[in-house]
Amino acid sequence: MNLTVEENLTPRRLDVYLNEKFSEWSRSHIQKLIADGLITVDAAQVKASFKVTGGEEIFIKEIDAAEVDYLPEDLPLDILYEDADIIVVNKARGMTVHPAETVKSGTLVNALLYHCKDLSGINGVKRPGIVHRLDKDTSGVMVVAKNDAAHIDLAAQIKDKIATRTYRAIVHGVLTDNAGIISGAIGRDKVDRKKMAIVPDGKPAVTEFKVLERFENFTYVECKLQTGRTHQIRVHMTAIGHPLLGDAKYTARKNFFKIEGQALHSHTLSLIHPTTKELMSFTAPLPDDMQKILEGLGIRN
Repeated sequence: MNLTVEENLTPRRLDVYLNEKFSEWSRSHIQKLIADGLITVDAAQVKASFKVTGGEEIFIKEIDAAEVDYLPEDLPLDILYEDADIIVVNKARGMTVHPAETVKSGTLVNALLYHCKDLSGINGVKRPGIVHRLDKDTSGVMVVAKNDAAHIDLAAQIKDKIATRTYRAIVHGVLTDNAGIISGAIGRDKVDRKKMAIVPDGKPAVTEFKVLERFENFTYVECKLQTGRTHQIRVHMTAIGHPLLGDAKYTARKNFFKIEGQALHSHTLSLIHPTTKELMSFTAPLPDDMQKILEGLGIRN
C-alpha cells in the first residue's frame, strides 16, 4: 500500500505519523514493521525516528497471504448493513475479532473472509478490514472496511471524533450522578501486564456516561467514547468504583447473573460514509443475556 504524506506537515517521527493515521495499530507494532523493512520511505529503509515533513511516499508491504493459514469459515454473521465499501455487523459476545497466536479460527475475521471476497489490506492478512475492534466478550455494532480508501477514511473519522460510538453497560453499585465525564490516561498496568490501568504515562482517555436506570445494587448506563483506548470503559468505570457486571479481569465482585464476560454492548455507531459522504447511524439491539438481566432487575419492554 502506498501513502503520500500531506504537504507542509509539521515534522514528526515516522512511527508517530503512522500511529496517527492508523490508530488501531500500536506504535510498537509500527516500529516492528519498520525494523523488519516492511515500511519504507521514498523506497529507502529508515528508522522509526525518521522525520517526515511532507510529500514523502510511504510504502507499506502487505504480507503474502501464503505466509499465514487464517482460513475463511462459514460462521454466523449478524449483518446490519453492507455495500461495496463497508460492512456493519453486530458482533456476538464471545467472538474474538481477529486471529492471534493462540486463536486462529472462529474469529470475526474468519467469518468475514468467507462472506466477503474483498476486504481492505491495510492491517495485513491478520486483520483485514478491521478499522476498530471490540473485546471478545463485548457485543455489538462494528464497521469493517472493504477497501483501503474506505479504511483510511474511517480510521481518520474515528481519530478525529467524527465517527461516534455509544455503549450500554450494567455496572455494580448505584451511581449518584445522572451524568458525568471520566478522564484518566490509560496504559498497561504496572503489576499485571495483561490488564490496563490509569497510569501517569498512559494515553489520554475520556469517557462520558449517562445513567439510564438505577436498581438496588446496579446501574444501567450509557457510555460515549471520546477516545478509543483498550478496555477504556472497563478501566474508567472501575476507577470510579463501579466496575462492569461480569468483568472478572477488573473486579472480584460476584457475578450474580448468567453472563459470560462483562455486561458491555456497543449500541450505536454513527459515521460519514467514505464514498457517498452520507451521515449514517447503526444500532445493534441488546443481546439476550443483558436484556434478561435488566428484566430481572425491573426493566420491562
